[in-house]
Amino acid sequence: MAKADSTKSVLFALGANASIAVAKFVAAKLTGSSAMFAEAIHSLADTANQGLLLYGMKKAKRQPNDKYPLGYGNEIYFWSFIVAIFLFTMGGMFSLYEGWHKLKHPQPLEAPWVAIGVLVFAIIAEGISLWGAIREINKVRRGRSFWQWFKESRQSELLVVFGEDLAAITGLILALGFIVLAMLTGNPIYDAIGTLAIGVLLIVIAVVVGIEVKSLLIGESMAPFRRQELEQFLRSRPEIKKLFHLITLQMGDQVMVAVKAQMQDDFKDAKSLIQAVNQVEREMKTAFPEIRWSFFEPDISD
Repeated sequence: MAKADSTKSVLFALGANASIAVAKFVAAKLTGSSAMFAEAIHSLADTANQGLLLYGMKKAKRQPNDKYPLGYGNEIYFWSFIVAIFLFTMGGMFSLYEGWHKLKHPQPLEAPWVAIGVLVFAIIAEGISLWGAIREINKVRRGRSFWQWFKESRQSELLVVFGEDLAAITGLILALGFIVLAMLTGNPIYDAIGTLAIGVLLIVIAVVVGIEVKSLLIGESMAPFRRQELEQFLRSRPEIKKLFHLITLQMGDQVMVAVKAQMQDDFKDAKSLIQAVNQVEREMKTAFPEIRWSFFEPDISD
């Protein structure tokens, strides 16, 4: 099965946001634009978020132990949820505060062409980051729409990077549009309105990402299409007469599977039955390498 490389997407985003944040802070200082300052804080938050994702991805790879017998795979979901909170507070709420402040106390823009140049640079950089994320997403999208992939994906770090990149490039376009309006009309109110619009956008994206990650934290099955393939695999096995139950649990990059099935009647003794169960589990893990733990219960009835 093709697998998206989340690390590449996170590193793309980290490099883009770090360079953009520096450029935006310089432009905000030179122009006095609240929309630019809000965008600078947004990029700074995104840079910190990518650092948290890399930390979470590293922690999630730790081996199981007596205290955590099923490993640390779910830790990436926790850090992804923290990132969504950061996006909501440092990005969205701060932008609303800054926009409201500038709405009450508007200030004329200085050197608007500097802001426009930085925003164009930022749009290009974020576009490269978004391209990197989409390239990895397309490896696993399997013809689904981006929204359907977003709802069904179990790679929380890729969900977060995609959401952040989408919010970032949309926010940049909004900031550019409202700064141009402020420059053409001479009315700094447009800059404040742009800041408020960016805040609303970031809060919406953060809430949507947070809801998806919360679902993963609670405990979701493996992706629906993958679970269907696993069910078909088990039903096609010659050792299995009837599949009663199949439970899957996604835990970061790994999956736990519990199977209850009626085996065929031609096994001579308990040893041959156990060998058949072991054979099914071996071939199941070969066909589905993401399965780390499997619990197989042979039974005669549901």
